[in-house]
Amino acid sequence: MEELIRVENLQKVFGEKEVLRNIDLKILKGEIFAFIGPSGAGKTTLLRLLNFFEIPEKGNIRFRGMNSDIINIRRRMSLLFQTPAIFNNSVFENVAYGLKVRGIDKKIIDKKVGDALNIVGLPGIEKQNARTLSGGEAQRMAFARAIVYDPQVLLLDEPTANLDPANVMKIEEIIKRIRNERGTTIVLATHNIPQVRRIADRVGILLNGELIEVNSKVGIFSKPRDARSEAFINGEMIY
Repeated sequence: MEELIRVENLQKVFGEKEVLRNIDLKILKGEIFAFIGPSGAGKTTLLRLLNFFEIPEKGNIRFRGMNSDIINIRRRMSLLFQTPAIFNNSVFENVAYGLKVRGIDKKIIDKKVGDALNIVGLPGIEKQNARTLSGGEAQRMAFARAIVYDPQVLLLDEPTANLDPANVMKIEEIIKRIRNERGTTIVLATHNIPQVRRIADRVGILLNGELIEVNSKVGIFSKPRDARSEAFINGEMIY
């Protein structure tokens, strides 16, 4: 598979705390890559760095070999947080927001919003006030807003952390559908190990700010290279 993102010797510090260090990583085009690790391991910070919301103290992030045109790179990505912002207006206005900011023609916006809502299983609710949606529906609407402008990379920060099992399964199906139908590269940060087993292609384990192992899903769960990886997956308290 083609390399899409390259991370080299990345370090991030907040105050006196080194949050991430010595991060080296390749993200491949069209894959679902999952970061797993305990809370505080640096998963969210790494996603924010990949989206250039944060700037590293050291190291490089290259998107298709580019690392200087940050605005252009960010336009090719979408980051969905654990608790998405919901504007107090219609579902249509929520989903269309990114397209309107980009100055897209209204007819194109109408079609893209409809297509995005169909993908997430929410057709025909464009006129409904977004604040009246259930938690699961709101998260699915947030997915529609994140994919409506066809990003090449979708970054997900604990996208099912606050959902019931039925909605977790719906979101996982949406993630797989987005990748399969649109070829979107998906980078997922989670501590939900069963979810990673179900949907990821490759996995990276973050512990105490270090990426201790990157492996295929089969490799990480059947024959991890690092003893700490096996201990984390087996639920041993090593952090």
